[in-house]
Amino acid sequence: MIANLKSILENIFSFLCLVKSILILSLFFLSCATNNSNESDIESIRVDLTFERFDLKFYNQKPDVIPALKKEYPFLFPKQFSDSVWINRQKDTLQILLQDAVIKVFDNIKPLEKKVSNLFKHIKYYFPSIKIPQVITLTNNVDYQIKTVYSDSLLLISLDTFLGSENILYEGIPNYIRKELDKKYIVSQIAEKFSIYVIPPIENRTFLAQIIYQGKKLFLQDLLLPQDEDTIKIAYSKNELDWAIKNEVYIWKFFIENQLLYSTDIELVERFIDPAPFSKFYLQLDNESPGKIGRWIGWQIIRSFHEQNPDFPLQKLLNMSSQEIFNQSKYKPKR
Repeated sequence: MIANLKSILENIFSFLCLVKSILILSLFFLSCATNNSNESDIESIRVDLTFERFDLKFYNQKPDVIPALKKEYPFLFPKQFSDSVWINRQKDTLQILLQDAVIKVFDNIKPLEKKVSNLFKHIKYYFPSIKIPQVITLTNNVDYQIKTVYSDSLLLISLDTFLGSENILYEGIPNYIRKELDKKYIVSQIAEKFSIYVIPPIENRTFLAQIIYQGKKLFLQDLLLPQDEDTIKIAYSKNELDWAIKNEVYIWKFFIENQLLYSTDIELVERFIDPAPFSKFYLQLDNESPGKIGRWIGWQIIRSFHEQNPDFPLQKLLNMSSQEIFNQSKYKPKR
């Protein structure tokens, strides 16, 4: 009798396990089908986008092209500067060196045009009213603080800030900045600038609000750049990303135990959010950590919210307060 009961229970348990497996597989395939359907719809969106190579029109040209360029691109020629400034710049040795390097790295711009067009197809899918901007490439004295500029009708890309981290022209620039001066980051840089355009400013100065704001920007890249690795979206090396994943529970524990979430200490931005060679826990492990670890934690909070609320409208999420997101995310480090 007992043996028969045991056999029945084992059969029931096996059946429940089978049902669970079928449900998991069904959800997985449903998710894949939905994603594939989205991508199919996105691919069908028409985006007419071409790069205007202002850099080629300006450098290695005769001074008599300047009046026509000023008429075509008035926003690139501040009125307080006379034509002599632009003529001297055309002939400047450093500027010519930069442009020669740009031509060498970006000898074929078509692959980049295709990637940026694909980004704007995704943008049009999630934000239908967004205009496709005029895209202009230029050089800008390796100003890595302004690698790209985005507005509702204009996108500027400073190609001289994406020549590759080992380029000799970047000597003297700190390594943690140099590593992002690579063309593989161009599209994610544009996506980040776009996210600033569509995500409302931070509602308060708490550390929680700051990291969730950054998390929204990175989560938007999940949607706009679904084929890109996380290393590209946050500009981490594989080792840096592995460190963040492995130490997620300890990072979160540090933030909680030191009561940082609701702190308005401005130094926390420098320690955990701004680009830096490493994050500053003021512990022995600092040198092992990547910079911007607060952004990464904010990203995981937003992802956790999305897992809990998969059908939640994107626009509503982007406008939602950090506290509401945090409360509903049920965020808990996975390791």
